Amino acid sequence: MIQKPKGTRDILPQESYKWQCIENKVKDLFQNYGFKEIRVPVFENTELFQRGVGETTDVVQKEMYTFNDKGGRSITLRPEGTAGVVRAYIENGMASMPSPVKLWYNMAMYRYENVQKGRLREFHQIGAEVIGTNSYMSDVETILMANRIFEILNIPNINLEINSIGCPECRKKYQEALKEYIRPNLEEYCETCKTRFEKNPLRILDCKEKRCKELNSGAPIILDYLCEECKTHFENVKNMLNKLNIKYQVEPGIVRGLDYYTKTVFEFVSKDEGYTVLAGGRYDGLIEELDGQSTPAIGFAMGVERLVEIYEKYNPNTIPEKDMDLYIAYIGDEANILATKLVEDLRKENIYVEKDVTGKSLKAQFKYANKQNAKYCITIGEEEVKSNKVKIKKMDTGEEKEISLEIENIISSIK
Repeated sequence: MIQKPKGTRDILPQESYKWQCIENKVKDLFQNYGFKEIRVPVFENTELFQRGVGETTDVVQKEMYTFNDKGGRSITLRPEGTAGVVRAYIENGMASMPSPVKLWYNMAMYRYENVQKGRLREFHQIGAEVIGTNSYMSDVETILMANRIFEILNIPNINLEINSIGCPECRKKYQEALKEYIRPNLEEYCETCKTRFEKNPLRILDCKEKRCKELNSGAPIILDYLCEECKTHFENVKNMLNKLNIKYQVEPGIVRGLDYYTKTVFEFVSKDEGYTVLAGGRYDGLIEELDGQSTPAIGFAMGVERLVEIYEKYNPNTIPEKDMDLYIAYIGDEANILATKLVEDLRKENIYVEKDVTGKSLKAQFKYANKQNAKYCITIGEEEVKSNKVKIKKMDTGEEKEISLEIENIISSIK
């Protein structure tokens, strides 16, 4: 038997409706904030992620699904959403749209990771991007919208952690200080960190190796090296969050795993689960890096698998699967024709209704209706076809009443 690849999963019907409910709530929230959906290709030219995400990141060095297509071009399955969205923004001339441009997406991503709880090789992310403003107010509004997601989904015990990783200018000073701290113990770091030492020492702070984490415990923090502009920007963000009574904690260790981030970065961390549910930050240099005009931006993404898991923990059995409104059983060819017509007419009125399409016996039809939790049932036979009248049965009580078979009568009887 052919089985699914390692690191993937099947989302079956008994679960997918829960995903749809959560996704729809988040979609409605995005729309209220003025965001519009964007969909980009599942694969891109590899150069997009090498330049956009950063060649020294774990994502590019270790985790991407990269291959040559039949034309010899290097292609990569998208490991994250922002780079593809920015490419689409540049390529399609979206800079001419009213600014800021607000975009959201819900897409599958692919990373060759060690499979563990909450981490799959095919996973899903919902993300949002605000392109075209460098104001601290857009940082605050983006964080507020992210915070609202947990409120509307009734997910408690979420900590907001924020940091600033500065701009390229103040980061140069910090990187020199970081290198001075690391240099005496460089030989004790993992091989990957050694290769990052000259090219991008900031990535060493993102290493997941236990020994490297221990060595980094006393490293200087970037907040002590911010330039005046970055410092003022971060202070404005914090002051606004304070005035709006949004609880947060400054976590200097947040550097994010992708190179395009600048200034404000943030994570929403589950206190109970101990993992990050939503994360993002500002990326003012990415659009220019990918050959667009210099354009500031900010965004975030969240893993849908983790979001569904944590939602169900705090809200068990709160997303009921939609039960069937009506089942129409029938006996005979004429009754089958009438039942088919009634079913189609009722579906046009947004009624969840079914009839047998397999040739089941009447007894088997009733059994199916019970298994599907049908609220009401109608049985049509030769007599009902002639009289145009039928008994409608309320399944949970067994109560019956006679009605005529006009669509309006049926609808009023099941509402």
